[in-house]
Amino acid sequence: MITGEEQVLRMLKQKKLSLVLVAKDASPKTIERFQRKTHFYETPINLDFTHDELSRSVGKPLVKIMGLIDPGLFEALKRNLNGGAMHES
Repeated sequence: MITGEEQVLRMLKQKKLSLVLVAKDASPKTIERFQRKTHFYETPINLDFTHDELSRSVGKPLVKIMGLIDPGLFEALKRNLNGGAMHES
């Protein structure tokens, strides 16, 4: 799991992410930017969590962008998030 816009963008461009999580309370500009980027790099995106929820999940303050590297963990999350419903980019 990686956090932060720049790190997530770098890994996204290298096609090393299985999933990008963007806080639903991030700025509209940030959300739109990552929706475009994940669509271009054909990576799923999830917008279901607030920045507080994302921050608590990794124990870091003010996390609004996260990238999941582990494809096995992604598959496990996909089965459990929203009954398996994911936002496809």
